[in-house]
Amino acid sequence: MHDAGTTPSRRERALVPVLLSVGMLVAIISSLGAPLIPTIARVDHVSLDVAQWSLTVTMLVGAVVTPLMGRLGDGPQRRRVILGGLALTLVGSLLAALPSGFTGLVVGRALQGIGIALTPLAMATARDALPPERARHAVATLSLTSAAGVGLGYPLTGVLAQYLGLHAGFWFAALAAALALAALAFVLPPSPRRPKNPLDVLGAVLLAAGLAGLLYATTVGGHWGWASGRLLGLVAVSVVLLAWWVVHELRTAHPLVDMRLVRDRSVLASDLTALLSGVGMYVMLSMVPQYIQTPESAGYGFGASVVVAGLILTPFSVASMVSGRLVRLVSRTVPPGRLLPLGCLICLCGTALFTGVRGGLWEAFVAMGLIGLGAGVTMSVMPALIVGAVPAHETSSAMSFNQVVKYIGYSAGSAFSAAVLAAHPGAQGLPAEHGYRVAGLAGCAVWVITALTGYLLVRTRRPATPSRRVSESGETAADGGSRRVIATGPGPEGTAGAEDTEAQR
Repeated sequence: MHDAGTTPSRRERALVPVLLSVGMLVAIISSLGAPLIPTIARVDHVSLDVAQWSLTVTMLVGAVVTPLMGRLGDGPQRRRVILGGLALTLVGSLLAALPSGFTGLVVGRALQGIGIALTPLAMATARDALPPERARHAVATLSLTSAAGVGLGYPLTGVLAQYLGLHAGFWFAALAAALALAALAFVLPPSPRRPKNPLDVLGAVLLAAGLAGLLYATTVGGHWGWASGRLLGLVAVSVVLLAWWVVHELRTAHPLVDMRLVRDRSVLASDLTALLSGVGMYVMLSMVPQYIQTPESAGYGFGASVVVAGLILTPFSVASMVSGRLVRLVSRTVPPGRLLPLGCLICLCGTALFTGVRGGLWEAFVAMGLIGLGAGVTMSVMPALIVGAVPAHETSSAMSFNQVVKYIGYSAGSAFSAAVLAAHPGAQGLPAEHGYRVAGLAGCAVWVITALTGYLLVRTRRPATPSRRVSESGETAADGGSRRVIATGPGPEGTAGAEDTEAQR
């Protein structure tokens, strides 16, 4: 850590801007596929539900790779893991940019999903390399890059695709990743000196296989038949694999994810809310751009360009960022446990608006703004609940698992929306308008369940004083103990508190 009384070098001053650029870049890359789904389906001659995998596979890989790279990057290999992860993201961008057909695109998008795991590692780097005050601001800003990246990624994708072709957005991602890789290689500090623990390879394999099986079943259910034997068999095998993964994580000495932390009701509520809200969000993020691009000859839709499809989701990102700041103010008087269901109800209003009223583009803009506002509130509260419920030394593990289930929800929501629309075929090979209504009603049901989950599971507690924050070992976590807490405040995608363990080390 840099001493407060000395002047930072040029490399140290450049660290935060470079880390923020990487966080913004991977957020943009993860959202590149959504507005392009109708175009991908047309150019590569695949159905819309198959084209949806260009988005789903990125989220799936992100869900699996995040805890894996987190464990690898928590020890003496952090620098190598970060640079290697960004290099694979660059390779994926190049592969997606080349005219190699739909298979090449999906493989490239899968490699791009590795970049999702870089933001938590960037936060960990900022915590270890910067003085406490600078680290607090850096982590807080990094937590906002995901929402801001979606706001830039969707319209950027639309403009590039409209004027330069389908693959232009991926060429942009490749160029940006190459520049970021060169900058990171220059400014990234050495890895922290920590013991190297064995990697939970079996846990990673079980998690990947179980999630992939469930998502694939969701995608092909309309073609195979929801009651077909092979579909039910695939679901059963996937559930068994995930159950095996949970048992394995509870028994292994160095788990990929510490499942014991989920026993706390606040942690459980945050994780369930992250999962369900991820489903509800990506049902809309996937469905709305596709709906407004549908030609009017289908009997609905607006025949909008891919540029407008990108701009339609900008209110979501802007409202998410604004709500993160509002929560910081409101949470001083309102318990976080009460803000959690409130955010879900706001999302319910936005989803219900699009489901019931789709007569003009302005209604889609308003609906996405409401969903962004509610999602920002919900995502901002989760870290505060987790940090307030677990011992200080377990914060990183608990936040890692919360991010995993969130991306599982994203993947499931993306695949679910495609499956519902595929099950309601209409004219010209497009989904019937009734399919959008069914998907919207399902999204409303998800938000109702999410709000009830948050309300029933979270206990309203008084803020704990430093003297009452006691870790499992009996040591206090107050300022001046062997462990200091850098409070970053809740953010849409970030942590509500980050440990600075330099004094302990």
